[in-house]
Amino acid sequence: MKKVAFIFPGQGSQSVGMGKDFFENSDIAKEMISKASKRLNINFEELLFEENDKLGQTEYTQPAILLVSSIANAIFKEKCDVVPEFVLGHSLGEFSALVAVGALDYLDAVELVHRRGLFMNEACSGGGAGMMALVGLGDKIVEDICKEQQELGKQVWPANYNMDGQLVLAGIKADLESLVDTFKEAGAKRAIVLDMSVASHCELLTSAVENLKPYLEEYLKDEFSPVISNVTAEAYSTKDEAIELLSEQLVSPVKYKQSVSANASSVDMMIEFGNGIVLKGLNRKICKATPTVNVSDMESLEKVLGELND
Repeated sequence: MKKVAFIFPGQGSQSVGMGKDFFENSDIAKEMISKASKRLNINFEELLFEENDKLGQTEYTQPAILLVSSIANAIFKEKCDVVPEFVLGHSLGEFSALVAVGALDYLDAVELVHRRGLFMNEACSGGGAGMMALVGLGDKIVEDICKEQQELGKQVWPANYNMDGQLVLAGIKADLESLVDTFKEAGAKRAIVLDMSVASHCELLTSAVENLKPYLEEYLKDEFSPVISNVTAEAYSTKDEAIELLSEQLVSPVKYKQSVSANASSVDMMIEFGNGIVLKGLNRKICKATPTVNVSDMESLEKVLGELND
């Protein structure tokens, strides 16, 4: 059987109806959604399957995405006993990766990331936080501009290294807006301030770190199979490392492309679990030699199972 990696998407991958095919065709999905609803007193059937305003709010987005990714992975594991060479996730997806290797129980993780979203909101409340997507600039150019602007008193930081030429910034929305022309003059094809009120992976979330730590301490297992860290792009496998790295992840940029580049050559295929194909799209640009497939419904699951044995 082929060597594989399990990968998990983060915020931005959500959409109404995600996970519905699993729910309609799998007792595992029904049970996991029912238990998660009871654990958080949130109706996940309504949150996932019906039009609503909550799915875009980070304290609901995070548990919804993690739950669907965990369902996809659980159904896959029921049908296939392949052990991944490594697991990784993009931002929030790192928590889904931890569920996949048994470092977190999925119900504990659903509560954990719900609280993570609340703490992130609280840290950014009233501060005018925001994020910006940049396309067409090299990392060094962006980093240098951010550093120059920080010295001038502006609060802007690199937040997500998605792929070459695509980087997301976080900080104060007004500061980001003031730099649109600066980035375009530097050669950016796009510099778009996103419709977000939370600034992920930057110093504005410092207060969320200490709030999150007690829950990490309570819910993480002592040891587990290696997970690739967003912070270092390297593997960790103990509770102490996880607490440190997942805390640091809140205020440090996500090194997604670095994580994939450093590890892709060790596998024949990467499998994205959860809604959509966000990571599959990024991986096409990061590591063309290693294909990425996705498990987002029962049809794609069967397709992946077939490809594993080809």
